[in-house]
Amino acid sequence: MPHINVKMIEGRSEEQKKALAAALQKALTETLGCADMWVSISIDDYNGKEWQDVFEKDIKGSRLYKEPEYDPKILL
Repeated sequence: MPHINVKMIEGRSEEQKKALAAALQKALTETLGCADMWVSISIDDYNGKEWQDVFEKDIKGSRLYKEPEYDPKILL
């Protein structure tokens, strides 16, 4: 049962979030060969200041398959 939690900087519309969730769901079901019913996706929005903690706690040093190529301080 795959679950994706997307953490991102605030500012995207509900339509963009729904489109992202649909694209991720499609990618998961096609890549993993699972049914839609098993997929769940959540999206958390953060402002630039909050992102500093998210970056340190949840992104930096985690088991990433694609690492970020930016300094989060650019968001302050």
